[in-house]
Amino acid sequence: MKATRVTVVLGGGGAKAAAQIGALRALADCGLVPARYVGTSMGGVVAAAAAAGLPPGEMSARFSSVRRPDVARARALLPAVGIWLPSMLRPEPLAATLARLIPARRFSELQVPLTLTAVDLDNRELVLFGAGGRDVPLLDALAASTALPVYYPPHVIDGRRYADGGLRAVLPLDVAAGFAADLVIAIDVGPGLDDPEPAEPPGGPALVLAHDQSEAILMGQQARDAVQRWALTPGLPPLLHVRPPLPRHVTFAVERFAEFESSGWSSARDALSRAGYQAVGHA
Repeated sequence: MKATRVTVVLGGGGAKAAAQIGALRALADCGLVPARYVGTSMGGVVAAAAAAGLPPGEMSARFSSVRRPDVARARALLPAVGIWLPSMLRPEPLAATLARLIPARRFSELQVPLTLTAVDLDNRELVLFGAGGRDVPLLDALAASTALPVYYPPHVIDGRRYADGGLRAVLPLDVAAGFAADLVIAIDVGPGLDDPEPAEPPGGPALVLAHDQSEAILMGQQARDAVQRWALTPGLPPLLHVRPPLPRHVTFAVERFAEFESSGWSSARDALSRAGYQAVGHA
């Protein structure tokens, strides 16, 4: 099988975005070269790195060097002030990490078209940055797309407050539908209604846990609806939906990078094989 125009959709999922790097390696093994990326939240960060020209091996080296304080550093006085703070985590460490991971500063510097999503908190609309959307500094778009409530504060661009694109499109297939393609490959690592139950009840502050569980249910249904809409919409290209079996409640578990990356590679390899794509050089 051959697909000349491949759009890759990378959904949100926090640390589980490591699986998307593994999946991109599986695509490269099969000789599939993405012609466009559409990304949300940390999937958008992986997409930006790939669109900038980083091969999967270099992406793995960069992203695997990230430690939890690089992306999740609590604000001072959090235990005492709690819900009166603008967010639980400081945004500056994440912003510095994004700048270190992504070797580009403008969408125009990317080698492959990229579309990132965020949500305008005031009008509640899904906003596109990059190809097919607004041209803003790339790091601003990434900061907006990854501003997950209640962990990070909204990111302000030109006076507008933006938050994580996953609030409206954790798997942005509807955005990808607006671009011509022969094949769309969606690497879905976000919350899902198919996630296995944890062996032990998750720990942490009760209010934060309630927020995370509620958000996961809403996002899981949202992603399922997006996949179903694709299947029911005439005229769209084939969709290869890759969903690695990843655990719940690991948004900031960057120490599990190798495990998640491996899961993404094996899941994508199997999905590609079932679709008729084989590793280059194999019969």
